[in-house]
Amino acid sequence: MALSNFERMIQLAEEIFAVKNDPEQLDVNQQVIERLQKMHPSAVSEEDDGNGPVAWILMIPTTLDLMSKFLEHKISEKELFDLTPTDIKYDALYLCSAMVLEEHRRKGIAKKLALTAIENIRKNHPIKALFVWAFTKEGDQGAETVARLTALPLFKREDLK
Repeated sequence: MALSNFERMIQLAEEIFAVKNDPEQLDVNQQVIERLQKMHPSAVSEEDDGNGPVAWILMIPTTLDLMSKFLEHKISEKELFDLTPTDIKYDALYLCSAMVLEEHRRKGIAKKLALTAIENIRKNHPIKALFVWAFTKEGDQGAETVARLTALPLFKREDLK
């Protein structure tokens, strides 16, 4: 029996991020999604083709101070999420994840979702910078495209070797 789009998206997340093997990463569950939506409704976005999600985008609105700590490896992704208050004006935006099912890639879905989310978040928050911890070449390129199109500086967390 074929997997549903939702099941395939969960499987894709596990393959890319292997979050179960990395306690520093944010393990996204229903409580995390609810808290992100409390931070801003556009922090979680999806594209549904009528058969379930074909793309997911997660962003964490946060502060420039927490962004710096994350980029400098002083806090983990999980700590970034946990330390970010839900009731302030955010000035930084963490491009946490973007996933698209294989047959829907290269159609601009993730870019469209990200640009719409950032536009909506900027209506309520004075976002000054984007940042990313890219796990794939495509994720890195996507973040660069989104930064260029939003005219926001992009900062990258580099893995410690």
